Amino acid sequence: MSDLSQRKSDHLRLAVEGDVGFRQRSALLECVDLVHNALPELAVEEVDLSAQVMGKTLRAPLLIAGMTGGTVQAGRINKELASVAEELGIAFGLGSQRAMLKDPKAAPSYAVRSEAPKALVFGNIGMVQAAQMSSTALLDLARAVGVDALCVHLNPAMELIQADGDRDFRGGEDLFRRLTAELPFPVMAKETGCGISAQVASRLVACGVRHVDVSGAGGTSWVAVETQRAEGQRKALGEQFWDWGIPTAASVALLAPLGFRTLCATGGVSNGLQVAKALALGAHLCGVARPVLQALEHGGRAAAVDHLRQIELELRTAMVLVGARDVATLRSVPRVIRGELREWLTQLS
Repeated sequence: MSDLSQRKSDHLRLAVEGDVGFRQRSALLECVDLVHNALPELAVEEVDLSAQVMGKTLRAPLLIAGMTGGTVQAGRINKELASVAEELGIAFGLGSQRAMLKDPKAAPSYAVRSEAPKALVFGNIGMVQAAQMSSTALLDLARAVGVDALCVHLNPAMELIQADGDRDFRGGEDLFRRLTAELPFPVMAKETGCGISAQVASRLVACGVRHVDVSGAGGTSWVAVETQRAEGQRKALGEQFWDWGIPTAASVALLAPLGFRTLCATGGVSNGLQVAKALALGAHLCGVARPVLQALEHGGRAAAVDHLRQIELELRTAMVLVGARDVATLRSVPRVIRGELREWLTQLS
Protein backbone atom coordinates (compact mmCIF):
# COMPACT_ATOMS: atom_id res chain seq x y z
CA MET A 1 0.00 0.00 0.00
CA SER A 2 1.34 3.47 -0.93
CA ASP A 3 1.96 6.11 1.73
CA LEU A 4 -1.02 8.09 0.41
CA SER A 5 -3.31 5.06 0.45
CA GLN A 6 -2.18 4.23 3.98
CA ARG A 7 -2.94 7.79 5.06
CA LYS A 8 -6.43 7.60 3.54
CA SER A 9 -7.05 4.29 5.32
CA ASP A 10 -5.81 5.76 8.61
CA HIS A 11 -8.08 8.78 8.15
CA LEU A 12 -11.15 6.57 7.71
CA ARG A 13 -10.31 4.40 10.68
CA LEU A 14 -9.74 7.40 12.94
CA ALA A 15 -12.83 9.24 11.67
CA VAL A 16 -15.04 6.28 12.52
CA GLU A 17 -13.50 5.09 15.78
CA GLY A 18 -10.78 7.48 16.90
CA ASP A 19 -10.56 10.24 19.50
CA VAL A 20 -10.44 13.09 16.98
CA GLY A 21 -13.01 15.58 18.22
CA PHE A 22 -12.14 19.01 19.53
CA ARG A 23 -11.38 18.80 23.24
CA GLN A 24 -12.15 22.26 24.58
CA ARG A 25 -13.77 23.99 21.61
CA SER A 26 -17.24 23.57 20.16
CA ALA A 27 -18.89 24.90 17.03
CA LEU A 28 -20.59 27.46 19.38
CA LEU A 29 -24.03 26.74 17.93
CA GLU A 30 -25.14 26.24 21.54
CA CYS A 31 -24.60 30.02 21.89
CA VAL A 32 -27.41 30.69 19.40
CA ASP A 33 -30.99 30.82 20.69
CA LEU A 34 -33.82 30.88 18.18
CA VAL A 35 -36.83 32.87 19.38
CA HIS A 36 -39.93 30.73 19.93
CA ASN A 37 -43.05 31.71 17.98
CA ALA A 38 -46.11 30.56 19.92
CA LEU A 39 -48.42 31.64 17.09
CA PRO A 40 -46.66 30.47 13.90
CA GLU A 41 -49.76 30.37 11.65
CA LEU A 42 -48.10 27.49 9.85
CA ALA A 43 -48.84 23.81 9.26
CA VAL A 44 -46.01 21.28 9.27
CA GLU A 45 -46.82 20.20 5.72
CA GLU A 46 -46.47 23.81 4.53
CA VAL A 47 -42.81 24.00 5.53
CA ASP A 48 -40.57 24.03 2.47
CA LEU A 49 -37.05 22.72 3.13
CA SER A 50 -35.89 23.10 -0.46
CA ALA A 51 -32.85 25.18 -1.33
CA GLN A 52 -31.35 26.47 -4.58
CA VAL A 53 -27.61 25.83 -4.64
CA MET A 54 -25.40 26.31 -7.70
CA GLY A 55 -28.31 25.99 -10.09
CA LYS A 56 -29.75 22.81 -8.59
CA THR A 57 -32.75 22.37 -6.31
CA LEU A 58 -32.05 20.41 -3.14
CA ARG A 59 -34.89 18.83 -1.15
CA ALA A 60 -33.18 20.12 1.99
CA PRO A 61 -30.19 22.43 2.56
CA LEU A 62 -27.88 19.55 3.45
CA LEU A 63 -24.54 18.29 2.19
CA ILE A 64 -22.86 15.00 2.99
CA ALA A 65 -19.48 16.67 3.29
CA GLY A 66 -16.38 15.35 1.55
CA MET A 67 -14.44 12.79 3.57
CA THR A 68 -12.60 10.20 1.54
CA GLY A 69 -11.39 8.61 -1.68
CA GLY A 70 -8.44 6.77 -3.14
CA THR A 71 -8.90 3.25 -1.70
CA VAL A 72 -11.29 0.37 -2.26
CA GLN A 73 -12.97 1.01 1.10
CA ALA A 74 -13.23 4.71 0.31
CA GLY A 75 -14.83 3.92 -3.03
CA ARG A 76 -17.49 1.80 -1.34
CA ILE A 77 -18.23 4.57 1.16
CA ASN A 78 -18.41 7.25 -1.54
CA LYS A 79 -20.81 5.21 -3.66
CA GLU A 80 -23.07 4.33 -0.73
CA LEU A 81 -23.21 7.89 0.59
CA ALA A 82 -23.70 9.33 -2.89
CA SER A 83 -26.67 7.01 -3.35
CA VAL A 84 -28.04 8.26 -0.02
CA ALA A 85 -27.67 11.85 -1.23
CA GLU A 86 -29.48 10.96 -4.45
CA GLU A 87 -32.35 9.30 -2.56
CA LEU A 88 -32.77 12.24 -0.19
CA GLY A 89 -32.23 14.96 -2.78
CA ILE A 90 -29.27 16.55 -1.01
CA ALA A 91 -25.69 17.38 -2.01
CA PHE A 92 -22.63 15.14 -1.81
CA GLY A 93 -18.94 15.97 -1.54
CA LEU A 94 -15.98 13.85 -2.54
CA GLY A 95 -12.84 13.67 -0.44
CA SER A 96 -9.56 14.98 -1.82
CA GLN A 97 -8.92 13.74 -5.37
CA ARG A 98 -5.17 13.96 -4.85
CA ALA A 99 -4.97 10.17 -5.01
CA MET A 100 -6.18 10.36 -8.62
CA LEU A 101 -3.19 12.51 -9.47
CA LYS A 102 -0.81 10.02 -7.90
CA ASP A 103 -2.45 6.94 -9.40
CA PRO A 104 -5.12 6.98 -12.13
CA LYS A 105 -6.25 3.57 -10.85
CA ALA A 106 -7.74 5.41 -7.86
CA ALA A 107 -10.27 7.21 -10.07
CA PRO A 108 -13.06 4.60 -9.64
CA SER A 109 -13.18 5.38 -5.89
CA TYR A 110 -14.48 8.86 -6.83
CA ALA A 111 -16.81 7.82 -9.65
CA VAL A 112 -20.23 8.22 -8.03
CA ARG A 113 -22.36 9.48 -10.92
CA SER A 114 -23.83 6.05 -11.52
CA GLU A 115 -25.16 6.16 -7.95
CA ALA A 116 -26.15 9.84 -7.97
CA PRO A 117 -27.04 10.92 -11.50
CA LYS A 118 -29.02 14.01 -10.42
CA ALA A 119 -27.35 15.02 -7.15
CA LEU A 120 -25.24 18.12 -6.69
CA VAL A 121 -21.72 16.65 -6.42
CA PHE A 122 -18.60 18.52 -5.35
CA GLY A 123 -15.10 17.58 -6.46
CA ASN A 124 -12.18 18.29 -4.14
CA ILE A 125 -8.49 19.14 -4.48
CA GLY A 126 -5.98 20.78 -2.16
CA MET A 127 -4.89 24.36 -2.79
CA VAL A 128 -1.20 23.45 -2.88
CA GLN A 129 -1.76 20.68 -5.44
CA ALA A 130 -4.16 22.83 -7.51
CA ALA A 131 -1.63 25.67 -7.67
CA GLN A 132 0.78 23.30 -9.39
CA MET A 133 -1.78 22.30 -12.05
CA SER A 134 -3.06 24.05 -15.14
CA SER A 135 -6.71 25.04 -15.31
CA THR A 136 -7.13 22.48 -18.09
CA ALA A 137 -5.75 19.72 -15.88
CA LEU A 138 -8.14 20.69 -13.08
CA LEU A 139 -11.02 20.76 -15.55
CA ASP A 140 -10.07 17.26 -16.65
CA LEU A 141 -9.88 16.12 -13.01
CA ALA A 142 -13.41 17.38 -12.40
CA ARG A 143 -14.84 16.03 -15.63
CA ALA A 144 -13.29 12.61 -15.05
CA VAL A 145 -15.83 12.01 -12.28
CA GLY A 146 -18.60 14.34 -13.48
CA VAL A 147 -18.78 16.82 -10.62
CA ASP A 148 -20.86 20.00 -10.70
CA ALA A 149 -18.38 22.18 -8.82
CA LEU A 150 -14.83 22.00 -7.50
CA CYS A 151 -13.89 22.52 -3.86
CA VAL A 152 -10.35 23.78 -3.36
CA HIS A 153 -9.53 22.89 0.20
CA LEU A 154 -7.39 24.95 2.54
CA ASN A 155 -5.72 22.89 5.25
CA PRO A 156 -2.47 24.46 6.46
CA ALA A 157 -2.92 23.38 10.08
CA MET A 158 -3.45 19.75 9.12
CA GLU A 159 -0.49 19.76 6.73
CA LEU A 160 1.87 21.24 9.29
CA ILE A 161 1.30 18.29 11.61
CA GLN A 162 1.89 15.67 8.92
CA ALA A 163 5.49 14.48 8.83
CA ASP A 164 5.43 14.69 5.03
CA GLY A 165 2.81 17.44 4.72
CA ASP A 166 2.97 20.63 2.70
CA ARG A 167 5.02 23.51 4.07
CA ASP A 168 4.62 26.17 1.37
CA PHE A 169 1.16 27.75 1.13
CA ARG A 170 1.95 30.60 -1.24
CA GLY A 171 0.02 31.24 -4.41
CA GLY A 172 -3.51 30.72 -3.15
CA GLU A 173 -4.87 34.10 -4.20
CA ASP A 174 -3.44 33.78 -7.71
CA LEU A 175 -4.93 30.29 -7.94
CA PHE A 176 -8.44 31.43 -7.03
CA ARG A 177 -8.26 34.37 -9.44
CA ARG A 178 -7.26 31.98 -12.21
CA LEU A 179 -9.81 29.28 -11.46
CA THR A 180 -12.79 31.57 -11.00
CA ALA A 181 -11.95 33.22 -14.33
CA GLU A 182 -11.15 30.07 -16.32
CA LEU A 183 -13.22 27.14 -15.06
CA PRO A 184 -16.76 26.73 -16.45
CA PHE A 185 -18.29 25.67 -13.13
CA PRO A 186 -18.40 27.04 -9.57
CA VAL A 187 -15.23 27.00 -7.47
CA MET A 188 -15.71 26.70 -3.72
CA ALA A 189 -13.04 27.61 -1.19
CA LYS A 190 -13.26 25.05 1.61
CA GLU A 191 -11.45 24.85 4.92
CA THR A 192 -10.96 21.51 6.66
CA GLY A 193 -11.95 22.06 10.27
CA CYS A 194 -10.29 25.37 11.20
CA GLY A 195 -12.78 27.90 9.81
CA ILE A 196 -12.43 30.98 7.60
CA SER A 197 -12.05 34.47 9.03
CA ALA A 198 -13.78 37.57 7.66
CA GLN A 199 -10.41 38.94 6.57
CA VAL A 200 -9.57 35.82 4.54
CA ALA A 201 -13.11 35.71 3.17
CA SER A 202 -12.77 39.31 1.94
CA ARG A 203 -9.57 38.34 0.14
CA LEU A 204 -11.39 35.41 -1.45
CA VAL A 205 -14.18 37.71 -2.63
CA ALA A 206 -11.57 39.99 -4.20
CA CYS A 207 -10.23 36.92 -6.06
CA GLY A 208 -13.65 36.19 -7.53
CA VAL A 209 -14.72 33.43 -5.12
CA ARG A 210 -18.49 33.36 -4.58
CA HIS A 211 -18.84 30.00 -2.80
CA VAL A 212 -17.26 29.00 0.53
CA ASP A 213 -17.49 26.19 3.05
CA VAL A 214 -16.24 27.51 6.39
CA SER A 215 -15.62 23.97 7.75
CA GLY A 216 -15.05 25.45 11.17
CA ALA A 217 -13.79 24.19 14.49
CA GLY A 218 -16.09 22.10 16.64
CA GLY A 219 -16.53 18.80 14.87
CA THR A 220 -13.71 16.57 13.68
CA SER A 221 -10.29 18.08 14.28
CA TRP A 222 -8.09 17.09 11.35
CA VAL A 223 -5.17 18.34 13.38
CA ALA A 224 -6.20 15.66 15.89
CA VAL A 225 -6.42 13.06 13.12
CA GLU A 226 -2.85 13.81 12.05
CA THR A 227 -1.70 13.98 15.68
CA GLN A 228 -2.93 10.42 16.18
CA ARG A 229 -0.81 9.37 13.21
CA ALA A 230 2.28 11.41 14.14
CA GLU A 231 5.35 10.66 16.20
CA GLY A 232 7.92 12.64 18.15
CA GLN A 233 7.99 16.40 17.60
CA ARG A 234 5.07 16.33 15.17
CA LYS A 235 2.88 14.51 17.71
CA ALA A 236 3.80 17.05 20.40
CA LEU A 237 3.09 19.86 17.93
CA GLY A 238 -0.33 18.39 17.17
CA GLU A 239 -1.18 18.17 20.87
CA GLN A 240 -0.55 21.92 21.18
CA PHE A 241 -2.73 22.79 18.17
CA TRP A 242 -5.45 20.13 18.64
CA ASP A 243 -8.16 22.76 19.28
CA TRP A 244 -6.90 25.33 16.77
CA GLY A 245 -9.49 27.12 14.66
CA ILE A 246 -12.45 29.46 14.35
CA PRO A 247 -15.72 27.93 15.62
CA THR A 248 -18.20 27.19 12.86
CA ALA A 249 -20.91 29.51 14.18
CA ALA A 250 -18.48 32.41 14.43
CA SER A 251 -17.15 31.85 10.93
CA VAL A 252 -20.64 31.68 9.42
CA ALA A 253 -21.86 34.82 11.22
CA LEU A 254 -18.74 36.77 10.28
CA LEU A 255 -18.97 35.80 6.61
CA ALA A 256 -22.75 36.21 6.19
CA PRO A 257 -22.60 39.96 5.42
CA LEU A 258 -20.10 39.43 2.59
CA GLY A 259 -22.71 38.26 0.10
CA PHE A 260 -21.46 34.82 -0.91
CA ARG A 261 -23.80 32.97 -3.27
CA THR A 262 -23.17 29.81 -1.28
CA LEU A 263 -22.14 29.92 2.37
CA CYS A 264 -21.85 26.39 3.72
CA ALA A 265 -21.63 25.60 7.43
CA THR A 266 -19.66 22.42 8.08
CA GLY A 267 -17.93 21.47 11.32
CA GLY A 268 -19.76 20.20 14.39
CA VAL A 269 -23.18 20.12 12.71
CA SER A 270 -24.92 16.85 13.51
CA ASN A 271 -28.62 17.54 14.18
CA GLY A 272 -31.48 19.53 12.72
CA LEU A 273 -31.60 22.17 15.42
CA GLN A 274 -27.93 22.94 14.78
CA VAL A 275 -28.72 23.17 11.07
CA ALA A 276 -31.54 25.62 11.81
CA LYS A 277 -29.22 27.77 13.92
CA ALA A 278 -26.51 27.79 11.25
CA LEU A 279 -29.06 28.82 8.63
CA ALA A 280 -30.38 31.54 10.94
CA LEU A 281 -26.81 32.88 11.18
CA GLY A 282 -26.72 33.20 7.39
CA ALA A 283 -25.67 29.85 5.94
CA HIS A 284 -27.31 28.57 2.75
CA LEU A 285 -26.21 24.97 3.18
CA CYS A 286 -25.02 22.76 6.05
CA GLY A 287 -22.52 19.95 5.76
CA VAL A 288 -22.60 16.82 7.90
CA ALA A 289 -19.65 14.45 7.77
CA ARG A 290 -18.47 12.22 10.61
CA PRO A 291 -21.93 11.40 12.09
CA VAL A 292 -23.15 10.14 8.70
CA LEU A 293 -19.98 8.12 8.15
CA GLN A 294 -20.30 6.56 11.60
CA ALA A 295 -23.97 5.76 11.00
CA LEU A 296 -23.05 4.07 7.71
CA GLU A 297 -20.18 2.05 9.14
CA HIS A 298 -22.03 0.98 12.30
CA GLY A 299 -25.52 0.46 10.91
CA GLY A 300 -25.27 0.32 7.14
CA ARG A 301 -26.88 2.46 4.48
CA ALA A 302 -30.27 2.43 6.19
CA ALA A 303 -28.76 3.94 9.33
CA ALA A 304 -27.17 6.76 7.31
CA VAL A 305 -30.54 7.47 5.67
CA ASP A 306 -32.29 7.43 9.05
CA HIS A 307 -29.75 9.83 10.54
CA LEU A 308 -30.27 12.36 7.75
CA ARG A 309 -34.06 11.96 7.81
CA GLN A 310 -33.95 12.70 11.54
CA ILE A 311 -31.99 15.87 10.81
CA GLU A 312 -34.65 16.88 8.28
CA LEU A 313 -37.43 16.22 10.84
CA GLU A 314 -35.66 18.29 13.47
CA LEU A 315 -35.05 21.12 10.99
CA ARG A 316 -38.70 21.12 9.93
CA THR A 317 -39.77 21.19 13.60
CA ALA A 318 -37.49 24.15 14.34
CA MET A 319 -38.88 26.03 11.34
CA VAL A 320 -42.45 25.59 12.58
CA LEU A 321 -41.43 26.75 16.05
CA VAL A 322 -39.92 29.98 14.72
CA GLY A 323 -42.65 30.51 12.11
CA ALA A 324 -40.38 30.07 9.07
CA ARG A 325 -42.25 28.76 6.04
CA ASP A 326 -39.08 28.30 3.97
CA VAL A 327 -35.30 28.38 4.27
CA ALA A 328 -35.04 31.98 3.06
CA THR A 329 -37.32 33.07 5.90
CA LEU A 330 -35.34 31.03 8.41
CA ARG A 331 -32.20 32.95 7.43
CA SER A 332 -33.80 36.14 8.76
CA VAL A 333 -35.64 35.02 11.91
CA PRO A 334 -34.80 36.64 15.27
CA ARG A 335 -31.98 35.00 17.20
CA VAL A 336 -30.11 35.71 20.39
CA ILE A 337 -26.32 35.43 20.49
CA ARG A 338 -24.80 34.55 23.84
CA GLY A 339 -21.51 33.82 25.55
CA GLU A 340 -18.33 33.00 23.66
CA LEU A 341 -19.94 33.44 20.24
CA ARG A 342 -20.95 36.97 21.16
CA GLU A 343 -17.34 37.65 22.13
CA TRP A 344 -16.10 36.41 18.75
CA LEU A 345 -18.55 38.60 16.88
CA THR A 346 -18.07 41.67 19.07
CA GLN A 347 -14.30 41.61 19.01
CA LEU A 348 -13.95 40.77 15.31
CA SER A 349 -16.79 42.85 13.88
